[in-house]
Amino acid sequence: MPIAEKNDPENRPIRRIVTGNAKDGRPEIASDSDVAAIETPLMPGAKFFSLWGADVLPALPCDGNEPPFRTWFPPAGGFRFELIELPPADAGAPPPANMKQALKETEARLPGLIQTMDPKQPGMHRTDTIDLIYVTEGACLLAVDGAEPVAVGAGDSVVLNGQRHAWRNPHTAPCRLLTVSLGVKREA
Repeated sequence: MPIAEKNDPENRPIRRIVTGNAKDGRPEIASDSDVAAIETPLMPGAKFFSLWGADVLPALPCDGNEPPFRTWFPPAGGFRFELIELPPADAGAPPPANMKQALKETEARLPGLIQTMDPKQPGMHRTDTIDLIYVTEGACLLAVDGAEPVAVGAGDSVVLNGQRHAWRNPHTAPCRLLTVSLGVKREA
């Protein structure tokens, strides 16, 4: 889809172009497609775009087919490339009517995400990843366990080294975080 056709900022998919090598070794565009947002009733208004990933370190050359992976966060040696859109805190979405069903749907759509979350502090979570984050739009707060929240905005970058954290958006517009998560082994 040409970029000019993507004019609805609320529901726009993300265009993903992937290169690869043909069977004869020539480089080619392996795919050019849209990646739709993943949404869940547990986090109303949040949008998750799974752009690419693998559970193991890839090798080259490759054909450009997306490697299979099972969970939202990568295991040690794997990686994820994602875009996450945080809605404003005052978006007014009510909590799910059926929490058990909301948890089940979230697990189906974003496997493994729920296990990283602290049920006593919504949004607070810890993963065995190094996250390389770039704020593409909007602004939000990064709350790291035991520290004062830090304001981040469009153009800022964050390197998150496996600390327990949460993202909060107290503003009136969504905040978009472009993220590369590298799965690492936690020693302690």
